[in-house]
Amino acid sequence: MNHPTAVASYFSMRSLLPPAVLLLIAPAVLAGASNSLLDVSPDGSRLIVANSDNGTVTVVDLKERKVVREIPVGDHPEGVAWVGDGPVALVSVYRDDKLVFVDTSVGKVIESVACAAEPYGVVATKGGRRAYVTHDYPGLVSEVDLESRKVVRTIPAGAWARGVALTPDESRIYVTNYYTGTLTAIDLNDGKVVDSWPGRESDNLCRHVVVHPRRPKAYLSHIRSRVHVFDARGSIFPELSICTLTPAKADGKRRTAIALDTYNGVYVTANPWESAISPDAKTFVTVYAGTNDMNYSTVIDDDYREIEQGGVLTVGKHPRAVRYSPNGKELYVYTTLDFCVNVYDVTKARPAKVASVKVCEPPHTPEWVRGKELFVTSQSPMTRARWISCSSCHPDGAQDGRVWQNPEGPRKTPPMWGLAHTHPLHYSADRDEVQDFEYTIRGKLMGGSGLLKGPIKPRNGFVPPAELDEKLAGRSKDLDALAIYTNSFQPKLSPHIPAPGKLSAEAERGKSLFFDKMVGCATCHSGPYFTDSRLQKPFLVHDVGTGGGATEKMPPEYDTPTLLGVYRTPPYLHDGRAKTLLDVLTTANPKDEHGKTSHLTKAQLAELIAFLKSLPYEEPPDETPNTVRDRVKLKH
Repeated sequence: MNHPTAVASYFSMRSLLPPAVLLLIAPAVLAGASNSLLDVSPDGSRLIVANSDNGTVTVVDLKERKVVREIPVGDHPEGVAWVGDGPVALVSVYRDDKLVFVDTSVGKVIESVACAAEPYGVVATKGGRRAYVTHDYPGLVSEVDLESRKVVRTIPAGAWARGVALTPDESRIYVTNYYTGTLTAIDLNDGKVVDSWPGRESDNLCRHVVVHPRRPKAYLSHIRSRVHVFDARGSIFPELSICTLTPAKADGKRRTAIALDTYNGVYVTANPWESAISPDAKTFVTVYAGTNDMNYSTVIDDDYREIEQGGVLTVGKHPRAVRYSPNGKELYVYTTLDFCVNVYDVTKARPAKVASVKVCEPPHTPEWVRGKELFVTSQSPMTRARWISCSSCHPDGAQDGRVWQNPEGPRKTPPMWGLAHTHPLHYSADRDEVQDFEYTIRGKLMGGSGLLKGPIKPRNGFVPPAELDEKLAGRSKDLDALAIYTNSFQPKLSPHIPAPGKLSAEAERGKSLFFDKMVGCATCHSGPYFTDSRLQKPFLVHDVGTGGGATEKMPPEYDTPTLLGVYRTPPYLHDGRAKTLLDVLTTANPKDEHGKTSHLTKAQLAELIAFLKSLPYEEPPDETPNTVRDRVKLKH
């Protein structure tokens, strides 16, 4: 839909003006106009870096090329922006559900502000009066008064809001949907969604957007998840979507896409994470977290080609952020698994690395770090094709929101929270250790050489699975490191609770229903992780009437998944047939085989769902009789 005053909007007016006039009236371009783990001060003297795994932000003196200080802020900072000219900066702390103001001149947190759940992207206005913060799960944007340091307004922004960018005149923000790539425009005067640019069905994992400083264009780096293909060379693709931000015309196409896997000829890049456009709007860069690369391109103002490939260079391990200096002469790339910010001179045709600043120490243990390197890479030995990594479907241990047509049948991507306590693995319990994913690494989906030297027992169909006979733990340091990283994800407390350890009155009634033997939910969803999964054989698997189907190759008996964090993991059941939790209890349970719910009233169903959405309402134990050895105990 279009806002009734859209013809008077910033980009609508500007689109009618000649280029020479646009250059004269163009507002100052700040590095922080789009969300990032990096932000550069307006005078170009300081850089602030959010170190997600360390729970800190680092301040860098760009003239001296050295760290000034590192400041603890909380669990997983995901966005940072300078407040005006500094020295104060605003940080979104994703897992703590808070916004933190830090005074970088003294290296201290000066205020923490509670906010809606899962704050992610942060942008701030040039004058330092307002900031806008996206919230992933609730699908909100918080407007923050930077002078009073308070959230003054929350704006519905559509589900899974992550990327955010301000228009140059600061009248609108553009927000991306993480799981669909949809771009949404929000008018900041009335706080309403005024336009949207839907992505294709396969568009996925869009965590960033950048807006052209002088033309009505927005650039979204993301992947495509082609769920009907199970192959290292056909399932996951990198993509750049470009949206034209003027009002729709009857014959006008407002969104186009560039396939980035063919953008560099035969050189494949994977998992585009973030992009940036130079202050003079002549150059465009994209960093690829899977292949450790960066594209640099020429911006073409012809509404057809949009950008023209200039070249590609390797920048370091797992780049997740990129920023230009305000004068456009330097470029900063955060290679998060080198724990460095690299500085590039971009005054010539090909960027030249001139410095590297280490911004933090590796977190946790060397094995955990190595496990993450393997988990996020799209390179050998994990894969030969370079398109896909573990994190292409399990970003940061979460899910991709998709149901894949796997060889054994349709399978929804599960999150990995609490994995160390909920073995066996897969819905069909066909793996009893993370090291069994050596079969996936060597198989059709990844197409890698593997992490273990020598042969492993070959698969022979689906029943019985060879993975359960082949013991792989302890035979490869890399496989064990991958297991340690993968087993270290823990769920965060639900945003649907009034306080830690407490339930709402509605959820308390739902809890009584959940544990009612007549309803039977707790028969299988038992214990602190709300699952009866166990490593003792025979494994506990259940036929609850959700199996079968023409493409299913496994018996219709499934391992009980944990319910912790279930509020944010639709769709549901092994094949994703239930779009909502209400569907799980009603349309997907017609014969009362998956708990007895047909007798529940609408009010009781709502109460039961309220309880499910409240999980976890208290921290689950870090040790259970089912906890595996290969993990790191992280403080969350």
